[in-house]
Order: sequence, then C-alpha cells, then structure tokens
Amino acid sequence: MELIDLYIAGIGVILFGGVFSLPLPDRMKSLVVALFTGCGAALVAYVSINVLFLNDPVSARYVLSYPAGTVPVVVDRIAAFFSLVVSAMSFIGTLYAVGYMRPYSGTGRPVASHFFFLSVLVASMLAVTAVQNVVAFLVVWEIMSLSSFFLVAFENEREEVYHASINYLIAMHVGVLFLIGGFLAASLESGSFDFSSFPQAFGENRALSNLVFVLLFVGFGTKAGFVPFHTWLPKAHPAAPSHVSGLMSGIMIKTGIYGILRVIGLIGTPGAGIAYMVLAVSIISGVLGVAYAIAQHNIKRLLAYHSVENIGIIGMGIGLGMLGLAYGNMPLAVLGFAGGTLHVLNHSLFKSLLFFAAGGVYQKTHLLDIEKLGGIAKFMTFTAVSFLVGSIAISGLPPFNGFVSEFFIYWGMLKGLSSSNILLVIVMVLSFSALAFIGAMALLCFTKVFGVVFLGIPRSRYHEEPAEVSLTMKAAMALQMVFIVMIGVLPQFAFRGVSVVVQALLPGESGLFDTSPYIATLGGVSGGLIAFVAVFAAVFLLRTMLLRNRSVYAYKTWDCGYQAGNPRMQYTASSYAAPFLRVMIPFFSWKVRLEKPAGLFPDEARYESHAEDRFESAVINPLVSLIERFLNAFTWIQSGSTQQYILY
Repeated sequence: MELIDLYIAGIGVILFGGVFSLPLPDRMKSLVVALFTGCGAALVAYVSINVLFLNDPVSARYVLSYPAGTVPVVVDRIAAFFSLVVSAMSFIGTLYAVGYMRPYSGTGRPVASHFFFLSVLVASMLAVTAVQNVVAFLVVWEIMSLSSFFLVAFENEREEVYHASINYLIAMHVGVLFLIGGFLAASLESGSFDFSSFPQAFGENRALSNLVFVLLFVGFGTKAGFVPFHTWLPKAHPAAPSHVSGLMSGIMIKTGIYGILRVIGLIGTPGAGIAYMVLAVSIISGVLGVAYAIAQHNIKRLLAYHSVENIGIIGMGIGLGMLGLAYGNMPLAVLGFAGGTLHVLNHSLFKSLLFFAAGGVYQKTHLLDIEKLGGIAKFMTFTAVSFLVGSIAISGLPPFNGFVSEFFIYWGMLKGLSSSNILLVIVMVLSFSALAFIGAMALLCFTKVFGVVFLGIPRSRYHEEPAEVSLTMKAAMALQMVFIVMIGVLPQFAFRGVSVVVQALLPGESGLFDTSPYIATLGGVSGGLIAFVAVFAAVFLLRTMLLRNRSVYAYKTWDCGYQAGNPRMQYTASSYAAPFLRVMIPFFSWKVRLEKPAGLFPDEARYESHAEDRFESAVINPLVSLIERFLNAFTWIQSGSTQQYILY
C-alpha cells in the first residue's frame, strides 16, 4: 500500500470511529472514539514521519465532478509537520475526553453527536493539511468550522454557550469570505483551482501576490486568532468542554498558521512591506493578548487570551522569516521560521495541558472564577503539577519547551541586527523588546493564576472536597509533560525536526542550508539545561531525604501574629495584577460595580471590575449594530403572510 493510501486510510479510521460510536451506550462512546482516533493517528503519524525524514512528498489525484475537477492530495513536509502535530494531539485529547466526559453519560446530553463531531473535526483538520485544490480545500475547511461549532455548543442550554457558539460560527464565515476572495483572485489569474498553478501565475506580478496574501492572511488569521480578528476566541474557549478547548486552542487554530505558511510557499520571496505587516500584527497580538489575559477572572477565558498571545509569538517568527527572505538574510529567515514552526508544536502541548488541568479543576469544583478558587494543590496534586509545568513552559522559561522556540526567535533577531539596513535593525530592537515584555507579562499572569488557584486555602466552600482526576485524564497530561521536558532539554533534536519544514519554505538553493552550526550551538544549550535539571533534581532529592522523618504542618503563611483572618482576606488575583493593569488602562474598556459600605457597622460591601476587549467594544460591536440597523429596515418583508412569501 502506498504511503498516501495509508494517510487517507488513517483519516477514514478516525471517521469510522465517530460513526461506529453513535449507537453505543454513552459510557463506551469515548473509549471507542479514543481507540479509533489512536489507530488512525498512528497511520497518519507514520506517513508524516516518513515524509519529514525519509522520503519525498507523497501524493494522489482524485477526479471529482465540476467545479472541483482534479483534486491533488499531497503530503509534503509542511503538511507532514502539521499532520503529525494534529494526529498526536488529537489522540491525547480524545484520551483525556474519556475521563472528562464520564459525568455526562446518561444525563440526556447529546454525547453521541458530540463524539461524532469530535471525530469529524480531527479528520477535517488532517484533510485541510493535505488537500491542494481550492474548492476541495474550502469544503473541508468549512466542515472543520461546522464540526467545531457543534462541539462548542455542547451545553447550548446555557445562554452564554449559545451566544459564544453563534459568535464563533459567524466569525468563521467572515473569515472564509476573505479566503474565497483570495483564492478566487489567484485562480482567475492562473486559470486553475490547483495550488501548484499559483506560483507561475504570481511570477513577477507583485501587486497580485500582495493582494492575495493580504486577503488570505485575514482569512487564515481569523481562524488563528490574530488581533483584531481574535474576538471569537475568548468566548468560544470558555464555553466549550475542556478537551475541545484544548484541541481548538492547541491544534485547530494552527490550521490558520498552516494556511499562512502554505501561502508563503506559493508566493515565493515576499516583499518587505508584507513582511513588516505580518510582524507588526503579530507584535500587537502578542502584547495585547497577554495584557487582556492578565485582566481576566475566568481561568479558561484567561487561557484563551494567551492563545492570542502565542499566536502573536508564532507570527513574530513567521514575520522574521519573511523579512529574512525579503532582505536575503538567511540566518534570520532560518531561525525565524524555525522558531515560529517549533512554537506551533510547543504551544499545542503546553496550552492544551493548561486547558486540561483547568478542566480537571472545573470538573471537581464546578468553578472557573479565579477569585473563588484556592488551595487546589492540597486536593489535586498531580493536576497542580501539570498546571505548573504548563505555566513555566508558556512563560518561556527553561528547561521547558516554550523557552526553546522563543530562544530561536531571539537568536534570529540578533542575526537581524547584523544587517546594514537601518530600518531592519530598529525593527529588530523593537521586536526583541516586545518579545521580552510578552514573556515577563506571561510570567506575571501565571504566577497570579497558579498562586491564587492552587496555593493558599479555598476562598469559597466547594460543593464537595475536590479529588484527583481520573486515570485517563492523568495519562493525557503526563504524555504532554514528557514531550514538554524532552523538547526543552534536547533543543538540537527539535531543530532537526523543524529544519526540514524551514527548507520547504526557503526558495531554490537557499533551502539546502547547513544545519550543523545551529545544532552545535544548541548542543551547548542542551548541556546547560540538562545540568540545570540535574542540580534541581539533586536539591529536591536532598530536601526529601532531610525531611523524611519530619512532619511538616500546614499553617497560615505570613500571619504576622494575627490569628483572626479568614479566606476572604487572602491576596486576590485582581489586587495582584492591579499595578500592571493601571499602566495598561488605555487598552481596556472597564466596567466597575461598586456597592459602598454604609453605616457604622456595615453588613457588606462589593466591588467588581471587568475588563472588556476594546477591539470588540469599539470596532466589532458598532459594526454589528450597523448591520442590525440595516437589516431591521427590511423587517416589513416578514409579514407572516404565506401569499406574500409565495409572491416574493
């Protein structure tokens, strides 16, 4: 059997698992979907690894009816990398779902359709990376959007879930309009719907390639979550079940990044202006994403804004790579693309891990409000450790994987400083500062979240004492932590993996760059990281031995002799973040509710603050209101008269 046949068979196995699970009892659906997803993912991963490291691209062509015509299915190195990420993370996500969805069995929830659409989502993401025909691509892209819409709407009886799912669906269709426009412009010029015809059509027509890139960047950027196309993200992720949030944030939004990289490969060497645009949008996304995240009280909404931040970091790597191509600076191009591409994998690991840990907390406490949580580490130690590992990784700290991809991007910026172009040097300095600021603010945000949610004592009474999550949920998070540590301490092997993708993005002979200098440098970095881990392990082991026969009593921290305190007097997440938020206040729309204490002995007082997304309040909402007013002008058509409808 040909490799491409194995790839398609893998997609078929995943789909079959969703169909096969439909008539089964609720308690068995998750197990069946996880089993078939694992088998299908293994086939896809086998093909992807072969293409990445051993073979040339594999392909097949299928003749369909008009308008699609001949549809090429191609697994090249770019597709193989994204397919490998999708297949691995999808299996981990479905494994997590086995335990997470158990409380919903037998409750009358639409569990059957949920697992069916989960399989469809995974299959459609794999198809998106391989299909290279405009019509077929848009069809599978739409299937991906619709299946994820039904997954977000799982608990649609809740008003906020209903509105979030509709908002998500509308955003996806706005994005697909730009995709249709960009692909239509390219297809009209080339005379074909086949992706392979586009490079020749672009040729020296820089105006056309710029137009197509901008249109497709908006379309794919809406799916990825770049600012200002991000407003659906903080609504959809908190509304969806946690395994769906992890898959959507970890891998589905990366199909937007895949689309952008595919377009770069099709247009060839980009213009400097387009590259600066990508870098500027990415910096804004990273800075505002982390700023909005710090202001959130809902833990899943906070994580959703960190997806915007990390998409910005990925985009910064891509923007640097494009600038390297535009100015002929190959080290800048190589390290930029390598950092952005590796961050796709790294973000899929640590962000889904964070969503899974947050999902475990929600399953056991039924709370997502950071201000009402506390002391979770005493009840759910494994979940706390998982969240801590994810927090360190997303903050870009060694020795975990987030540090490695950001190190590549920093390294690329330093290579850009050697340029003789003054504008490029200035931009590199600003970009370096922006990435450092993003990292520092991410650390601030996650010290807030971990400290408030997992440390201290509970800030409210839980309906029952939280217990640790199920075995399958632990297994999923443990797998992610293993990969996070391996990539972190062995960056040279991670670079070997992404370098083959970078080679596919570089034009002509530039794609045959020598990787040995980079790998040699990363070998030294790896030695330092391994030494760091060894010292930490030795200190931890020594501490364990010294405390082996001693009892450690948990008591109030820093009580300063004051014994009358209560849980409500603990430091809050809002007060922790307040100094930073006061500096960033121009970027927020604040809503404050204040009930002042009254009388000599007031019974209660209340202060609530909510930070609204300024892009949504100042751009999206007025635009929606304008459209509503326009459509309301035609309500007279809805007369309720059947005769008039027939006449229309």
